This record gives sequence, structure tokens and C-alpha cells, in this order.
Amino acid sequence: MEWKLFADLAEVGGDRRITVDESAQTVGDALDALLADRPALRDRVLTDDGDVHEHINVLRNGENVAHDDGLDTELDSGDELALFPPVSGG
Repeated sequence: MEWKLFADLAEVGGDRRITVDESAQTVGDALDALLADRPALRDRVLTDDGDVHEHINVLRNGENVAHDDGLDTELDSGDELALFPPVSGG
């Protein structure tokens, strides 16, 4: 399973694409695998309570999982996962 990281998350994570354990059943499982592999991302992505910061967008196949079952959203083979931090223009 591959995560795509954007903006400063790619910098903190050390790469724009990070492959994690294929056995993840949910988006939350895949996120746990990503954060275990790249612990520097944890504080940037999660609150002290372990919830995803509300300004971080977690996408599955281009759709924000907040509009589905959140981190409990089930994964299918070939799903694309992405993390987007807030962006602003100038």
C-alpha cells in the first residue's frame, strides 16, 4: 500500500511516496503503519489524543475519508492513499 504525501508532510516524512504493509484493512491501519515507519510525521498528523488534526486531509482514491467512515474506511486492493496538509495561496 502506498501513501502519497504533499507539501511539508513529504519533507517531514522524507519522501513523497511511502510504501507500507499491504495487510492494512482500513485507512486507520494504513495510517498506523505509515506513522510507525515515519514517526516524525506523528506530531504533524495526530493530536495529543491520537486523532487526525482537523486541518489534515486523509484521502482514499481522491476522496476525503471524513465523508465516508473516517479512519474506519475499509481498503480495497489498489486503493490510493494521500495526506494533504492545509495549503494557502498568496
